[in-house]
Amino acid sequence: MPRFVIYTILLLGVCGYAFWRGRSDERLAAAVCLIASVASLALLGPARLRYSGVEIGVFAVDLFTLAAFTYVALRSDRFWPLWISGLQLTTSVGHVLKAIDSHLVPFAYGAALRVWSYPILIILAVAVWRGQRRMRHMDPRSLT
Repeated sequence: MPRFVIYTILLLGVCGYAFWRGRSDERLAAAVCLIASVASLALLGPARLRYSGVEIGVFAVDLFTLAAFTYVALRSDRFWPLWISGLQLTTSVGHVLKAIDSHLVPFAYGAALRVWSYPILIILAVAVWRGQRRMRHMDPRSLT
């Protein structure tokens, strides 16, 4: 099964789960993941030139994504948004490294941009699951 299909299934499954069961932080992070994935795909260069130079459009999307995840981390009372912000920062640094060293192998540059999307989605899924678990086990008397 191609990586694109696997990623799309994971993206739609996790984001659907976040919209269905998540709190506002999880929903916002899911929306950012969806928007960033679609925008990145739309802004990628032609296949034969892909990742041979800095992907400026994708870099802009990654910076927006980093800002959005950081916003979620700053307003959240949970720790997981810090993880996804950190992973997104790692992705953004990949663009900077390509700008510094234009001889960076296109495959390595492309992998540096894509690889962190999977752990971000997994962290988001775990955050929704743990949030649901926490709500189920909360003492009803503590709500008053």
